Amino acid sequence: MAYTLPDPLTGASLPFDTVIDVRSPAEYFEDHVPGAISLPAFSDEERAKVGTIYVQQSPFLARKVGAAILARNVATHLEGPLADKDGGWKPLVYCWRGGQRSGGFSTILAQIGWRVDKVEGGYQSYRRAVVRALYESELPYRVILLDGNTGTAKTDLLHRVVARGGQVLDLEGLANHRGSLLGNLGPQPSQKGFETALVSALSRLDPFRPVLVEAESSKVGEVLVPPSLWKNMLAAPRITLSATMEDRARYLARCYADLAADVPRLSALLEPLVRLRGRERIRHWQGLAEAGDMQTLAAELCLHHYDPSYAKSRRTDTPETTLEIALDDDGLNRAADRIMAQLGG
Repeated sequence: MAYTLPDPLTGASLPFDTVIDVRSPAEYFEDHVPGAISLPAFSDEERAKVGTIYVQQSPFLARKVGAAILARNVATHLEGPLADKDGGWKPLVYCWRGGQRSGGFSTILAQIGWRVDKVEGGYQSYRRAVVRALYESELPYRVILLDGNTGTAKTDLLHRVVARGGQVLDLEGLANHRGSLLGNLGPQPSQKGFETALVSALSRLDPFRPVLVEAESSKVGEVLVPPSLWKNMLAAPRITLSATMEDRARYLARCYADLAADVPRLSALLEPLVRLRGRERIRHWQGLAEAGDMQTLAAELCLHHYDPSYAKSRRTDTPETTLEIALDDDGLNRAADRIMAQLGG
């Protein structure tokens, strides 16, 4: 049987015990249906081999070779990850477009006696639904932006608002990036993976309550904010945080303590700024990093890099409320309470 996936924005749970992605590991790594496990019908190398045979020799031979590979791999999965599944287990299987990989895999499972379905249209049907939501439709969420210069604890405050029951969309968390020069937290998801995570996060939100989103550019690290959400963000009112430079520098020094301990990495992150800020200034900043003076470095980055960049890109055509804050724990708690009050919480 073929199962049609629900609209991903509904957040509807699927009536299956396990969702199985039988595409190759590289396809799964790029993006997959939320919650799906990877039990590939072909490895990346095997998929390339079958594809080459299909193009260069014949479709019949490719199907024959592919069937043998699939049977061996399904046997490995049956003796491994699926060995403990009892007769009542109900899996849902998908491949790229609901074709031979998921068909062959699900046929074997069905012959064992499991109540297996495969996804109508495969992963492509899910991806089309994500594209419709994020590129072709209007999102039903009332966004309020949390704005402010670098070092005003915007991400920290998002978490404190969540702890108070507020609705938050953490784009930097979804993108695995702090959204600034020193913000690389490690590998970012692919654009498709980011959009899947975004739709999954949106599906958990109540459209009748405001959603607090950190003010970002249209790009977070290397991933782009999709146009449906970006349109809402451009029109959103803003709560703009303001703190003293000394407070911001202390706060940033704490936040970037991991970078301060890795001077070669920090120096390398500063190097691309030579084009914008000049060789002499960057050498001075790298010297501060080597001396371990992260607070002075943070203050100078704010004064000579972050703040001028922010001033050029700052929007002034939407309603704005300014919130003066202190960046110690008590001050941040007070700020979170005031933000909740503005959200109606």
